[in-house]
Amino acid sequence: MIGGRRSLQGRKPGDKRVRVERPHAPYFRYTGPGQLTAKEAASIPTTPGAKLAHKIRGVVLGRPLASEAEAGERLSKVKALAIFSSDAISSSAYATEEILRAFVLAGAAMAAFTFAIPVSIAIAMLLGVVAFSYRQVCIAYPNGGGSYSVSKANLGRIASLVAASALLIDYNLTVAVSTSSAVEQIVSALPALAPVAVIIGVSVIALMTIANLRGLREAGNIFAVPTYLFLFSAFLMIGLGVFRIVVLGESRIPEEALGAVEDTTQVVGILVLLRAFSSGAVALTGTEAIATGVPAFKPPESRNAATTLMVMAVVLGVLFVGITFLAVNFGAVPPEHPGDKTVIAQVATVVFGADSIGFYLFQAFTALLLFLAANTSFNAFPRLGAVLAIDGFFPRQFSFRGDRLAFSSGIIALGVVAASLVVIFQGSTHALIPLYAVGVFIDFTIAQTGMVRHWWRAQSPGWRGRLAINAVGGIATGIVAIVVTTIKFRDGAYLVLLLIPVLVAIMLFIRREYDDLEGELHVRDDLIAEGPHREQRVVIPVNGINRAVIQAVNFGRTMSPDIRAVYVTENPEEGDILRGRWERQVPGVPLVIVESPYRAVIAPLLAYLDVLDQAWPPDKEAPITIVVLPEFVPRHWWERALYNQTAKRLKAAILGREHTVVADVPYRREH
Repeated sequence: MIGGRRSLQGRKPGDKRVRVERPHAPYFRYTGPGQLTAKEAASIPTTPGAKLAHKIRGVVLGRPLASEAEAGERLSKVKALAIFSSDAISSSAYATEEILRAFVLAGAAMAAFTFAIPVSIAIAMLLGVVAFSYRQVCIAYPNGGGSYSVSKANLGRIASLVAASALLIDYNLTVAVSTSSAVEQIVSALPALAPVAVIIGVSVIALMTIANLRGLREAGNIFAVPTYLFLFSAFLMIGLGVFRIVVLGESRIPEEALGAVEDTTQVVGILVLLRAFSSGAVALTGTEAIATGVPAFKPPESRNAATTLMVMAVVLGVLFVGITFLAVNFGAVPPEHPGDKTVIAQVATVVFGADSIGFYLFQAFTALLLFLAANTSFNAFPRLGAVLAIDGFFPRQFSFRGDRLAFSSGIIALGVVAASLVVIFQGSTHALIPLYAVGVFIDFTIAQTGMVRHWWRAQSPGWRGRLAINAVGGIATGIVAIVVTTIKFRDGAYLVLLLIPVLVAIMLFIRREYDDLEGELHVRDDLIAEGPHREQRVVIPVNGINRAVIQAVNFGRTMSPDIRAVYVTENPEEGDILRGRWERQVPGVPLVIVESPYRAVIAPLLAYLDVLDQAWPPDKEAPITIVVLPEFVPRHWWERALYNQTAKRLKAAILGREHTVVADVPYRREH
């Protein structure tokens, strides 16, 4: 195939030896007849500029990984809990604050000390229902995709695209909300950083994008430690706080609030309770990420993902209710101004002491977790984008893995959109929250409805119990979706309701384009490609007689006997001079001179191509026009702006023209 054996004659008549040549060895290895496998060296660029870019990317992102290394990039349950659960777990840092803020904004601040804990318990119960429901998604759909895969298989295309759109919005908001909340925790400890809060958030998103582009295993190593540091410090804070409240009887609830608790006639409006519930429901965001990322787990993928999901639900439930219990009993109130301490920071101040090492460490761990919580989206969003791309609803480049086995296009797109949201909303968690929970509960409802139909169709052993679990989950999340959308509509939820159908329409448009192209390019199974049946003609735009033009002419001669050169000029005298040289030096190739009194070059040449087409007999199939462009290849990158500008413009104008092919013939200067 490449190389071979070559006999060499020695000095004496009888001397003879055989040289085995393997020029492919550094770059390829044979894997079968007519088949080669490229080695890493074959992917290294050869030009100086590209080599430098390759080295820089290797330092920043790491050396390329072969596809066989994907198995080593799978996640254990310990790392997966840190990566996929960081979003859900980190929501405990701001969900309690949103509950308390809902009571304050409704003018029922004292009622928060009475009803905040029951509201948090109700949300924790809903979390349990959702977790049990999604546990079955992990088992039934081990290929990932989460609610998109479920709804595609059971509810049809539109429902699956609505679910995918809701997830895509939620993943972007996850990054923006988690980052904004992390910066608020930093500012709570260091108020002097408030003026640069947005810059900090955008910078960290950029660093996280780079970290995820390095690949899963290294991302797991980066994100696991801060997650478990937060869990340790948060459980320590809850344990110490509960001991001081329950055993030592320490409480800082205002006296007027205690009076409200004892006044059994006090009634809080149902709308206030619903607003508090819908605000705190952001604690459930991120629950579906594990079901979406099942293929990232080590085998057995489904079982490991289901176990990790249940552990995450228990951890989140304890954290959320525990922090709410401490916040209520220690009299924490939502911050009013930028730079004020967050609710969880106020709790940490009471438990660990103001300006203590414990306080600053807890704030650091909380901020780290919130920053890294966005990694849930950096894993889930690209995988969902890849699934959508494979199905034809996203651009195909979203399904391609980069050098580090990461879905690079999805990671970069998520980083750009999330950073833009942080800038637009000025890093305000409270401003972003109303957009946050709407999409995820719509997604929950669609997924559970799809699972109900799945069990009804499958009727496998135990299907009735599983159907009941998903039915309860679907009804519960459907009710919550209506409540959250209604309560948060004016606060920004309407934006999500508008954006979902727009995304669905875009994905349907992309799919239609791919379907049309597939139909256009389809080749029948019984077709035998014996050779070209259409005539071909070659048109070579020239700017004179030089080596690049001669090389292009010789190339064109190999493609068709119907060949002509076209020279567009505004000076007729230059055309006459060129014709004299052309007929003498390039015999057999006609030269067409097109005078351009309006000094245009591209348009007259395109018009000439149109005239050629119109002159073809109407009863015959039009030939393929091959436009051969001679191009000079400069030795240095800075020379590129000096050459080939007309060729680039002409190429851009011709690409897409009916039955027209553009062929570049580069001429390289050797010295």
